[in-house]
Amino acid sequence: MSDLEVKFNPEIAAERLKEVIKRTPLIYNSRLSVKYDCEVYLKREDLQIVRSYKLRGAYNMIVQLSTEQLSKGVVCASAGNHAQGVAFSCRKLNTRGVIFMPEITPKQKLDQTIMFGDGMVEIILVGDTFDDCLREALIYTKDHDMNFIPPFDNYNIIEGQGTVGVEIMQDLEDAEVILIPIGGGGLAAGSGSYFKQKNPTIKLLGVEPMGAPSMTKAIENGGPITLEEINNFVDGASVKRVGELTYSICKEVLEDIILVPEGKVCTTILQLYNQDAIVAEPAGALSVAALDLCKDQIKGKKVVCIISGGNNDIERMQEIKELSLLYEGLKHYFVIRFPQRPGALKLFVNHVLGSTDDITRFEFIKKTQREFGPALVGIELKFADDYASLIQRMEAHRFDYKEINRDKTLFEYLV
Repeated sequence: MSDLEVKFNPEIAAERLKEVIKRTPLIYNSRLSVKYDCEVYLKREDLQIVRSYKLRGAYNMIVQLSTEQLSKGVVCASAGNHAQGVAFSCRKLNTRGVIFMPEITPKQKLDQTIMFGDGMVEIILVGDTFDDCLREALIYTKDHDMNFIPPFDNYNIIEGQGTVGVEIMQDLEDAEVILIPIGGGGLAAGSGSYFKQKNPTIKLLGVEPMGAPSMTKAIENGGPITLEEINNFVDGASVKRVGELTYSICKEVLEDIILVPEGKVCTTILQLYNQDAIVAEPAGALSVAALDLCKDQIKGKKVVCIISGGNNDIERMQEIKELSLLYEGLKHYFVIRFPQRPGALKLFVNHVLGSTDDITRFEFIKKTQREFGPALVGIELKFADDYASLIQRMEAHRFDYKEINRDKTLFEYLV
């Protein structure tokens, strides 16, 4: 680890940033502690000025640019949180910024970026993924002779993100397990290397969304690779390729990487909101969502989960609830061909549905002969175990059905 100390020092960065960033609290969570029989502490980066840790790295790099470099302006590519950190820094340091973001970026993150930039930034929407933006941003930077501010693969960025680790160790020096969300790897590399310098025995677990396992694949491959396809739902942690620098550090400091299904992330977002009054974005909920998947490793230990961000658009909540119900086995979609006999629909409602089952969607698929044609039916259960008896009753009453939850193509087409 000695080479890393030469290249970056999060303690020096913490001094550099202390008048700019908010020192976020490390809060003991009794609900999670009881549930997992350990001491769970939440590092609340959702309470940061821009509601994510990304400000730390962005400002740490931009503030070290020369006067001449600042006069030329900066460019970045971001799924949302890095953009806000760069926008805040541009306003603070009076430099112009051009920010590339995916066309699918939630409106809340766009509005926040504009607000923090306060007239100092221009936003260009391009592509569907962070990687699409990165490609265009690099071309723009070269063509306009500006300074590129990478989201993770830079020592100044990594150093800034490492200040999260500095604060955690100051507040809980005997922490035993840290769960760190991973997108490009800047937070895991910066904080992870600092944790290991201070306590070589501390256990560091990275957490990635199952649909974007870029660091997992990099470690399996022996170096970063570009994934052909990713699930963009956990937008703050969905990249096709991690950084060369972040990979080289993470492979040394992380004991393991946990892959969390997107539906599990959604369930965790809802639990944090409803039970702890915490607004976490999908990437911000990753570390808490991983607790179920490592409960045997954390029992009886002091555990820190980094809530990396809270920029969650309220307009996404219906989608989040839907994905959570599907993951928990509480919602099922069927294409049902009702028997061609009078009273078939009444029979279905009265004798197939259970007393606590609820039809949440019903529409005939065919435009003609609707009374006898196939229908798309969404059913929400109160308990996942009720599914088996629902299927038994459909078969007993001779309903021809096809469940489409597990058919990705059909599900995306119909639902």
